[in-house]
Amino acid sequence: MSFDQGNRWTAGAAVPRVDIDAGLREYMLRVYSYMAGGLAITGLVAYFAVASGIYLSLAHTPLMWVIVLAPLGLVLLLQFRINTMSLGAAQATYWAYAALVGLSLGFIFLVYTGASIATTFFIAASMFLAMSIWGYTTKRDLTRMGSFLFMGLIGIVIASVVNIFLGSAPLQFAIAIIGVIVFTGLTAWDTQQIKEMYWAGDGTIVAGKKAVMGALRLYLDFLNLFLMLLQFVGVRRN
Repeated sequence: MSFDQGNRWTAGAAVPRVDIDAGLREYMLRVYSYMAGGLAITGLVAYFAVASGIYLSLAHTPLMWVIVLAPLGLVLLLQFRINTMSLGAAQATYWAYAALVGLSLGFIFLVYTGASIATTFFIAASMFLAMSIWGYTTKRDLTRMGSFLFMGLIGIVIASVVNIFLGSAPLQFAIAIIGVIVFTGLTAWDTQQIKEMYWAGDGTIVAGKKAVMGALRLYLDFLNLFLMLLQFVGVRRN
């Protein structure tokens, strides 16, 4: 079964509403559990990669390019092969992705102080939680907002690539501001979309795969929001 938007959780008319609500809560809790687990792995790997010296030993070697690009390959693998993968393989791919992202993000512990990283994480978590709750509870259709935010995301990617060559501090500042707005909005939109992916008739395997993909979307929203905010809140080491 493909994860199209036609499989909305309200489709199971034969299932009592109380069962649908309980199933939806269980499904969303699984999504958030996967997401939280992925973030925990990313943070722990990033910290220990720096503390152990592994990050510095890899930073100036060609292997670092593999570490940076490998997560993109795993995301594409999940996106295009999730239907044919087993649930265990999908979960393993997600955890591997989170670990590789952590290894590639070790630099933040070298650039920013630990206190400012913790402060930024708390701010990002508060913003994420508020917007995710709104996206889950609102009766408003966020489809139009999602389309607008997606265009903003494309703009951020293009501007970021251009700024690799320009090295413009003002442009990077503008990218960070727009990024905070975009990923804050995407948190609400993705939450609503993930909620609508639920269908009471899904089997255990299909529901599990949907939870993995939903967690990946929210993981990316939170991580990017955190990294954008870090450019404002983060205190650089001397």
